[in-house]
Amino acid sequence: MLKDLHMLPKVRDAWSYLYVEHCKIDRDARAIMLHDARGRVPVPCASLSLLMLGPGTSITHAAISSLADNGCLVAWSGEQGVRFYAQGMGETRSAANLLKQAALWADPQLHLKVVIRMYEFRFGEPIEPRMTLRQIRGKEGVRVREAYARASRVSGVPWEGRSYDRSSWGRSDPINRALSAANSCLYGICHAAIVSAGFSPALGFVHTGKMLSFVYDVADLYKTEFSIPVAFTETAKGTEKLESRVRRTCRDAFTEGQLLARIVPDIQSILNVPLPPGATSTGAFDSDAALPGGLWDPDAGSVVGGTNFAVEGNEAS
Repeated sequence: MLKDLHMLPKVRDAWSYLYVEHCKIDRDARAIMLHDARGRVPVPCASLSLLMLGPGTSITHAAISSLADNGCLVAWSGEQGVRFYAQGMGETRSAANLLKQAALWADPQLHLKVVIRMYEFRFGEPIEPRMTLRQIRGKEGVRVREAYARASRVSGVPWEGRSYDRSSWGRSDPINRALSAANSCLYGICHAAIVSAGFSPALGFVHTGKMLSFVYDVADLYKTEFSIPVAFTETAKGTEKLESRVRRTCRDAFTEGQLLARIVPDIQSILNVPLPPGATSTGAFDSDAALPGGLWDPDAGSVVGGTNFAVEGNEAS
């Protein structure tokens, strides 16, 4: 457990994620214990970055407390981890990263610079200054289309386009189900890294209007490297227990590709856009996690919190 909750947790040192369903979870010493019809399995939550709770799971207050103390994000999801319902809180208590993200998001010119950086990250090369955002999106569409076509050729799995209906999961063709399962794993990992580092999953730059917009932004940086090849490779092996195999292969690919070690530094690199002169992204933060944060002030930027500002004879009525 972190002694100073303002420290940035080293999410790169944790395991990627664990998805469970149809089981009961309680605390066992410093670990959590999973119980199902086949027996029980201990899980060292200090080493886990994300626990995804699927249908049929129940968890005790003590287990949640232990997971929170060890900085593990808990997410309640749908079957196979495809739908997302709720989340716990990340480990860091500092708002510095969130305030920098919000400052960039709120300024149209800075917002655009972040979008350009995200596309440059995907392309692996600088974008010509004269290109419009519409042209950049077109270039991105070509890149993704070629990634699907390449994965189809290598795996031998036919590809007719991305199409699925979350309300009729079983009617989707195998490759689209595999892609959805792989993407959900990638979203979960990115989500865990984002909240652990103190960013907002809702303040997206390319995507907008959803509570997970920034998660989609970050996940798109890695889809052609992880979720697309994994989905096609596993679909080529057959459809039996396809979603389960995709999840396990994603977990192995994330570990081999050191994804958790890359996400937060990549976000920090992309958001390293200078703010206008005089702007602040941090303000003042208390050194004691038990104390309140600073108070916003239009002149000072931030003043100390937890202080009674009443002046004798001038109290608010």
